[in-house]
Amino acid sequence: MSERVVLVGYGPVGARLIDGLLPAVRDGRIDLTVVGAEPHDVYNRVLLAEYAVGRTDRAGLDMDDRRVAEEAGVRFVLGATVVGVDRHRRVVRLHDGIRLDYDRLVLATGARANVPTLAGMERARRDRTSVSAAPAELDLGGAPLPRGVVALRDLADAEHVRAAVSAGQRIVVLGAGVLGMELALAAAEAGAEVVVAYHSAAPMNRTLDENGGRVLASAATAVGVEMAHHARAESILLRYDDHGHAWFDGLVCADGKVLAGDLLVLSCGVAARTEVASLAGLATSAGILVDGSSRSWTDPDIFAIGDCAHVADPADADAHGRVPGGPSGLVGPGWRQADRLAALLSTGVSGPASVERPGVVMLKAEGIDVVAGGAVDADPFSHAPGCHGPQVTLWADPARGAYVKLVTVEGVLTGFVAVGMPRTGAELTLLFERGSELPADRSSLLRLDAPDAGMATVADPFAADATVCWCNGVSAGAIREAIAAGEPTVACVKAATRAGTGCGGCVGRISELLAREAVPA
Repeated sequence: MSERVVLVGYGPVGARLIDGLLPAVRDGRIDLTVVGAEPHDVYNRVLLAEYAVGRTDRAGLDMDDRRVAEEAGVRFVLGATVVGVDRHRRVVRLHDGIRLDYDRLVLATGARANVPTLAGMERARRDRTSVSAAPAELDLGGAPLPRGVVALRDLADAEHVRAAVSAGQRIVVLGAGVLGMELALAAAEAGAEVVVAYHSAAPMNRTLDENGGRVLASAATAVGVEMAHHARAESILLRYDDHGHAWFDGLVCADGKVLAGDLLVLSCGVAARTEVASLAGLATSAGILVDGSSRSWTDPDIFAIGDCAHVADPADADAHGRVPGGPSGLVGPGWRQADRLAALLSTGVSGPASVERPGVVMLKAEGIDVVAGGAVDADPFSHAPGCHGPQVTLWADPARGAYVKLVTVEGVLTGFVAVGMPRTGAELTLLFERGSELPADRSSLLRLDAPDAGMATVADPFAADATVCWCNGVSAGAIREAIAAGEPTVACVKAATRAGTGCGGCVGRISELLAREAVPA
């Protein structure tokens, strides 16, 4: 008999699992039902900012073709939310009364945007334990966000931002993480007036050290983005239109400063959607607690993948039950979880649960190059030469928007920041990926970005084993094979290898590979 699998969540990670299960569905080994809260087919949420500023159209967000899955036998229940799971009877209950029997249940419920506790929108913050009674209420608190306030987590939010950018309005971005900065820079380039408010001393403080962040802030200011540091938001101001409707009018900071604007975009991080798991009695922490095979700590027939999954060993819990870490928040690890789980559900044998290395974060922005990886908060002066522990190398030229920080342990690169140094950043990315030792003369790396650069790189960025797409783990060699097999465009390479279908940060390198491999006419 077919094994009944119910997948809750039809986002990019859920879609990857569907794709991996299709052979088993076609063979009749798996009977797959997919529940999705949104009525749309799956789309790439990572690229919502690109759509919001007009860099791509709606079709550019589309991912898998649902018709292919339906023809294989997959059933979709879209525009629906789960209101309960009966683990003893193995039944999932939907908001409209439909009941779905399962043998294996997979939760890919993702994450929702954090809503800060600001005066003027107190009731908009959602109780993490409450279960939605209807799809439209999946991320709502006790009251909707005020008009003119969005979180850019779905298509509806992106449409609001797109309209504001098209009209050249003033946009206030609250939060200066990588997504907030990408949106701010892209919106400013598209003609909007943008201010970024953040309470730290420098932007991207979870990824960059303070000096690197300050160099980034200067570069953003130079292209027209107003950067408001140490801006601790406390409340919002509202204006009322002729119909008596309240709209966002400004963000009020603790020092009394008011950042006026037409649209407030919340970029304050995300929290895993764990309410369904909690109601079912599953162990949760920062997310749904699962082992390296994505299996729930509590129930061997329930799994979690993607932004809702907190991968940890039960032995890691302390005496009070607290578990370190949390969901990765990146699409690449989620896709790898989906691939391993598809193998497990299809064959009973999971692929190797590889240890996820700290990811490399690249800021996608025109003319501003920022890349960082690993732990970068080491104190440059905490270890004398020859002592054990992390060694730090710094180079800064703030007047020209350039900064590099290297953290090494026994000569091996364990963390780095590169701002305004694209070739050095690319070289460091490869060295970090491979766990390579740095050259004895660290300053030689800086020559890669010199006008008369002639130094040979330590690692060939287009070597066969060099990773081009971090989200999907696609190497330069795999892309060359696709090109040789007759895939002459970026779109063709994407379809053949999946490279470039995640965050999109590797599309430039794919284009360069295509140019290198082009046969002269």
